[in-house]
Amino acid sequence: MGNIFFVGLMGAGKTTVGRLLAKGLDMMFYDTDHEIERRTGVRIPVIFEVEGEAGFRRREAAMIEELSQLPGVVLATGGGAVLMPENRENLKRNGTVIYLRANVHELWLRTRNDKNRPLLQNADPRSRLELLFAERDPLYREVATHIVDTGGQPVSAIVHQIENLLKLNKEQSD
Repeated sequence: MGNIFFVGLMGAGKTTVGRLLAKGLDMMFYDTDHEIERRTGVRIPVIFEVEGEAGFRRREAAMIEELSQLPGVVLATGGGAVLMPENRENLKRNGTVIYLRANVHELWLRTRNDKNRPLLQNADPRSRLELLFAERDPLYREVATHIVDTGGQPVSAIVHQIENLLKLNKEQSD
């Protein structure tokens, strides 16, 4: 099984689904945000505060370049990873890209109490999510091998759906 990369907005389920899928497929799981925090020793909001979004995006691009080239990994990317063309290229070139898609209302419900999301720390996080969705949805679609809707179904059903897509891919390429 080749690499599997998850893209989608914050709250779409990339880490939760990715971790379960990796366990089921006996693959290594990585989350770019968690790896950045582990290696720097600070939380993402602190990086945003000190280095700004541009500084964080540079760190994220380096992490994606490194992790996407490892063999047999499942990788959950940050919601904004697709903003940089080199990230989209690394993901497309090095594995199967799954866009976990959810509507803005679901994303807002999932993220509204999370203080570890710097882009949502403002007076109207729901409007911010709407803007991010409008900006990023076309980029997620561009990079995606498959689009999986995460709304209204349990995580286990989403993982099962992805496993079936991957099996179908493998059969078609054999």
